[in-house]
Amino acid sequence: MTTFKAVPDDPDETHSGQHPGRHSTPESRGHRVRTALLTIPVAMIGTVAVSVGLVSPAQAASLGKRADRVKAAEASGAVRPRAASARAQQAPRSYVVQAGDTVSAIAARFGLSTASVLALNGLSWKSLIFPGQKLVLTRSSVSAPAPAPAAAPAVRHYRIEPGDTVSGIAASHGLSTDEVLRANGLDRSSIIFPGHTLTLPDPAPELETVAVTHHIAKTPAPGPVLPTSSHPIVPLTEEQRANARLIVQTGRAEGVSDYGLVIALAAAAQESSLRNVRGGDRDSLGLFQQRPSMGWGSAAQIMHPERAVRAFFGGEHNPNPGRTRGLLDIPGWQAMSVTEAAQAVQISAYPDSYAKWEASARVWLRQVG
Repeated sequence: MTTFKAVPDDPDETHSGQHPGRHSTPESRGHRVRTALLTIPVAMIGTVAVSVGLVSPAQAASLGKRADRVKAAEASGAVRPRAASARAQQAPRSYVVQAGDTVSAIAARFGLSTASVLALNGLSWKSLIFPGQKLVLTRSSVSAPAPAPAAAPAVRHYRIEPGDTVSGIAASHGLSTDEVLRANGLDRSSIIFPGHTLTLPDPAPELETVAVTHHIAKTPAPGPVLPTSSHPIVPLTEEQRANARLIVQTGRAEGVSDYGLVIALAAAAQESSLRNVRGGDRDSLGLFQQRPSMGWGSAAQIMHPERAVRAFFGGEHNPNPGRTRGLLDIPGWQAMSVTEAAQAVQISAYPDSYAKWEASARVWLRQVG
């Protein structure tokens, strides 16, 4: 514990403190002592004052109460510590307590509030501080670095060409139709217009910005195709090329749009690999694996490629009127995805298998059309 020694204020007082000066009276000395004691922590006032014989125990108690009132007034803001009247020093991060320091005096010296210093150090108004004790005066000025903003996902867009469909664009970029629909707030009944654009959720090279409409347009035609790792463009053999050309020529003669031709090419690629095969699942035959047992014609008729193509398209020149339903007989097929439209004709056990051929079918149409 620190030992405090009373030092005479009057220059004529002796250093021993036994002989009062010429101008000193007991009352004046008592006033100076009481004033000096106010700078000592409250809990130490009585002990120090009584131990050095400067005040009586009753006076010490009175001084302690007065100091309590002063501190309470400082806390409420009713009075300001005396030291606050002097120009405040810039507050350091911390401060080492010196003999005779009080929290309020330290706070005032650096232009701080007593309450803030107490709070920073976990002290209360009755807490004692000691010489050599380290007090925190300010919070660290170094703030934690702000978290780096999350990288914004790449926004890619595709400009719609005449004849494009959402399913075709999706397949060309390795996406599902639903992914592209969701990215653009569309549903399966939505139709897109050439010149507008679609947002693509996955990377695609240098595509342009777009807007999409929900109005019904004319029958679309296939647009540009970009091969993807998931759906690479399949090259055609001579046999496949000949059958693809037959599908395209027959379809055009029936007035089928380019989009309908893409659907037919994708369907034939899935069913027979664009070959006029003699055999398949159960009694399935030919380019589209049509079945005699299901009314598509006799085996010989189904194995005739041109007739099989016309049966797939149906419509006015359907070779199986009233027995089978072709693409042109499907209401709203133009608004369907390639895989939905092909499945509506073929009724396959694998309804989603046609989509993987769409990108290739669009290229084949350009090559043979």
